[in-house]
Amino acid sequence: MHNKGLEKSIRSAIEKKNVTEIDFNSLTEFDWDKAYLITPYSNQQTINKQLGVKFKDPSNIHSRDDIYLLVFLYKNKVVQYIEIPTKYGQLMLGSKDGYTPSNAIIRIQKD
Repeated sequence: MHNKGLEKSIRSAIEKKNVTEIDFNSLTEFDWDKAYLITPYSNQQTINKQLGVKFKDPSNIHSRDDIYLLVFLYKNKVVQYIEIPTKYGQLMLGSKDGYTPSNAIIRIQKD
């Protein structure tokens, strides 16, 4: 479920100084219909409410400020997730309704 290949691709793209947004749909190689960005310090209840399904947070993000989680769902089931380090900049939340393959752009605010 932890997609380290996608995680590496997104990290490589974000590391570039002049990058301010990433279309992550172009980097995914699996079926998904919704994705949600989980922010640092989000607790389990908040995560489940945001996703609309139960998801056991494997990264303990509730006590961390060094990562974001990007969680992918397909047909209301979590299919993949990645961790994105906060050191590359602040990821701007898209819609509360999450991302879709046709609207899969994360904006990055560099420090």
